Amino acid sequence: MKEVSLEEAREIIRRVLGYGHESVIEHACFTFFVEGISRSLTHQLVRHRIASYTQQSMRYVDLSRSKEYFIRPKTISDDEELTRLFNATVAKCKETYDLLRKKGVPCEDSRFVLPIASQTKIAITMNARELRHFFTMRCCLRAQWEIRELANRMLKVCKTTAPSLFENAGPSCASLGFCPEAELTCGKLNQIAKKYRGK
Repeated sequence: MKEVSLEEAREIIRRVLGYGHESVIEHACFTFFVEGISRSLTHQLVRHRIASYTQQSMRYVDLSRSKEYFIRPKTISDDEELTRLFNATVAKCKETYDLLRKKGVPCEDSRFVLPIASQTKIAITMNARELRHFFTMRCCLRAQWEIRELANRMLKVCKTTAPSLFENAGPSCASLGFCPEAELTCGKLNQIAKKYRGK
């Protein structure tokens, strides 16, 4: 068996990916442990089905001792009145949850009153091919803000860890050179290409 240098391996990967043969990078897998995100995000995340997920259970974990338990969007945090409304709503949900637990209602049933703003933790394992696809969808400016932030953080880790596999990764417009969203485009192709491709 012939040994190849790191630079030769990188060149082979570039060439193979340039031909569109992405199955070869399915053998490289990456695992992330993510916390401080909402269940709203994980509802979107698990739509990427070629992956493995292990999420914190709301069925068995008693959340009545949790303090900071809700993710509040910036669009709400930027407005004092909306912040008060949001905080009061989620506080009431948590208060009801705590009362149900105190009355002996199991965690799996008490959780029904908690909103998708509830914080969660999740372990994610994806192969490099699926990660590249995930980045095309979720680094896009049209993706929901929370999952877009997560995708960009994951992409940064991937580019540092395996630059050859992810050097052209990012939203689909950055690799295609045009926006596949047609009339739904954000209209910022040049800025995005510069950010993700350095062009």
